[in-house]
Amino acid sequence: MAGRINDDDVKAVRDAVPIDSVVSEYLQLRNAGGGNLKGLCPFHDEKSPSFQVSPSKGLFHCFGCQEGGDTIAFVMKIDHLSFSETVERLAAKAGITLRYEEGGYNPGHQRGERIRLIEAHKIAAEFYVAQLDSPEAEIGRKFLAERGFDQAAAEHFGVGYSPAGWDHLTRFLRGKGFSDKELIVSGLSQEGRRGPIDRFRGRLMWPIRDVGGEIVGFGARRLREDDNGPKYLNTPETPVYKKSQVLYGVDLAKKEIAKTSRAVVVEGYTDVMACHLAGVTTAIATCGTAFGGDHIKILRRLLMDNGSARVIFTFDGDAAGQKAALRAFEDDQKFAAETYIAIAPDGMDPCELRLAKGDDAVADLVEPRTPLFEFALRQIVNRYDLDTPAGRAAALDEAAPVVAKIKNVASQHEVAVQLAGLVGILDTQFVVRRVAQIARWQRGGGKEQGGPQRGDGRQQRAYGEVQAPSGPAGPALNLRSPAHRTERELLKLALQYPALVSPAFDAYGTDEFTAPPYAAVRQCVQDAGGADGAPADYLDAVREAAPNDTVRALVTELAVETIFAKTIDEVYAGAQLVQVRLRAVDRRIRDVQGSLARLGAHGDDERLAAVQNELWVLTQYGQSLRNHGAAAL
Repeated sequence: MAGRINDDDVKAVRDAVPIDSVVSEYLQLRNAGGGNLKGLCPFHDEKSPSFQVSPSKGLFHCFGCQEGGDTIAFVMKIDHLSFSETVERLAAKAGITLRYEEGGYNPGHQRGERIRLIEAHKIAAEFYVAQLDSPEAEIGRKFLAERGFDQAAAEHFGVGYSPAGWDHLTRFLRGKGFSDKELIVSGLSQEGRRGPIDRFRGRLMWPIRDVGGEIVGFGARRLREDDNGPKYLNTPETPVYKKSQVLYGVDLAKKEIAKTSRAVVVEGYTDVMACHLAGVTTAIATCGTAFGGDHIKILRRLLMDNGSARVIFTFDGDAAGQKAALRAFEDDQKFAAETYIAIAPDGMDPCELRLAKGDDAVADLVEPRTPLFEFALRQIVNRYDLDTPAGRAAALDEAAPVVAKIKNVASQHEVAVQLAGLVGILDTQFVVRRVAQIARWQRGGGKEQGGPQRGDGRQQRAYGEVQAPSGPAGPALNLRSPAHRTERELLKLALQYPALVSPAFDAYGTDEFTAPPYAAVRQCVQDAGGADGAPADYLDAVREAAPNDTVRALVTELAVETIFAKTIDEVYAGAQLVQVRLRAVDRRIRDVQGSLARLGAHGDDERLAAVQNELWVLTQYGQSLRNHGAAAL
């Protein structure tokens, strides 16, 4: 058995590897003050960071789950390693040669299982890369070239080739001292009739790395017609590879994801390559499985759940891609980030799009397009005949429970209003009440049968007599709703830089602010005389106009909160004005379309003509806003 690691060497490893550099490989850390750093704890789910790291002390501690310790303790827990395995791994990172109390230096066969399996994968990856230059691998090089990937791209992503013979890699690894048992356990080999044979044969190989950058498995692409295996064959579940807990490309993308609070989820290895080569270096992909809860945990630790975090899914436009998007939406609420879906024209994936239209097209594709919830709802309601009452009722029956799963009450309310427009139901409050009722029923385990939410009336009165939809008592700072975030920005501008939004802002009605608290603040500005020509005591007047302390506190909060713009000028102010107005116009268009659907072919001709005229006017105005921006206000 392996000897005990020398105590001085253990101390040297602790001193040589900074704890913040190790922890940063798994989650995003930010300044917590006093020389400490903070992040979302990797050992339990949390929405606000309670995990702190002290670089000067070499310690970490979570104030939520109470996990704590030094660098070695962190790696042991997060990667499920033994003490000796962890020290060996960190020693290799620091270039320290360990001494053992029994038997001198540690030979390879004495190392822990995980260390051995990781080493086998590293050597296998080098073997596959070398084989890509062989004459046999011409078919693999051609595959890459046809998809726009040159030799430099292959090297960057570590792409290799597995020979078509039965046991080339198996014999190679045996020669490196690995046992047949280790090769089987690693998933690199499998049982044959006469002993272990290679699992991957005659395929293009992508190494799959964990967040820490270590190779834990492979994805293998079929190249030949006589290969009867699946198109993509991945490493089976092993002690180091769990397909639901790895994201291809995360090792390359993690720093940019943490830096930009943005992640792009694509469907395959070539899509990740295409995105990164096109400059979208936040792209990652799942490995032969649906995007799920464990993948979300990885991304949340990198995104830090801040209010500006965005996750963009780029599923194919076919039925399978739409199904994948709906599955992703089921997990949407586990994010504290805004989620979007982007589908390329003609249903092309990022790899195909890059070939057809170049890098710029890929970069443009992943700019946020359609909110994931909106896409998911459209997929549901489009299956029904919305021209009939029965069709609209059936669409609502299927879609309402989906909306009811949205945990943030303000977001749930807004999506319910949009659902009414999508279905064509003019009475939006009916849909809102229906969704809220289902949400209460779901929270009660199916026992609660409805009735108004307790406190709804009190909450509405807390913001004064404002004609706005019922909603939460106050806005969360990390609202997931893009509309609420834009409304908040516009109100901050109106309070902090009233001249930038004047005179247009004073023409905005309270009904253009979908969050009741924001509608209340808008009313305060109006009651104080408006933003145009604001006097020196403007803010005092707005605060005095507040109907109660709750609204007054929100006015103060918005008056001091940072505005999220590099340059605060008329261009930025105009963009916020346009977005709030455009969303209000779009909401009204959906309402009017619902009226048209309800009037049908047998409606009153005069009423039908009036509704059609209103729809035409609104559509023209919306188009003008999109084309001309603030000039159309």
